[in-house]
Amino acid sequence: MAFETELARALEDLFESERKVRPFKKGTYLFQEGEPATDIFWLRSGKVQVGKVIPDGRELTIRVSQKSDMLIEMTLFEQQAAYMMNARAIENGEVWTVSRQSLEHMLTSRPELMVSWLRYTQTDHLRTQSKLRDLVLNGKKGGVYSTLIRMGNTFGKQTADGLFLDVPLTNQEMANLCGTSREVVNRLLADLKKQGVIKMKRNQITLCDIDYLKKEINCENCPIDICQID
Repeated sequence: MAFETELARALEDLFESERKVRPFKKGTYLFQEGEPATDIFWLRSGKVQVGKVIPDGRELTIRVSQKSDMLIEMTLFEQQAAYMMNARAIENGEVWTVSRQSLEHMLTSRPELMVSWLRYTQTDHLRTQSKLRDLVLNGKKGGVYSTLIRMGNTFGKQTADGLFLDVPLTNQEMANLCGTSREVVNRLLADLKKQGVIKMKRNQITLCDIDYLKKEINCENCPIDICQID
């Protein structure tokens, strides 16, 4: 999610000043829920799946983060802060890191940045709330359809066939995003493909008729910065 210009510039300067580079491999964790929250991560390349494991053992993906996104999955200004999510790489990539204390010091020393930070966290909360609303109110079908719409807004690249989703996800990873089972995703995607609403090739999807998906879930056309996956 985009930061306001002044906050974005200050964050970039902070990362540049420490310049701690950390490569990662697909399938590895940058951090896991419950671990001490020591660092903030800025993605320079690759994609990372952020989510939680719920009590019955299933995984719920909250979002997929990509280049230029920051991973700040903690409560700031707590002495014993812990990561509140898991962050697993779905592509090889690289992050820059800074300490949590460095970010806290920057925010407390510049009140105008603290105000921007509060606006950022409020928008992030609204985005998560919107996704959970769709999963609860629209059922399994609505969960899959709304996730496809959000993926189009986040990763979509316009082609002659429609919006190509530039993120390789297995049907199980898609199910984690939708809060449902792989079998449900398989069936619903197959139905959409049969109707010509989507095209699929090697776990990659093109949305040929995004308006159909929006109509089916009574889409409210939320602002683009709310209706996204990352």
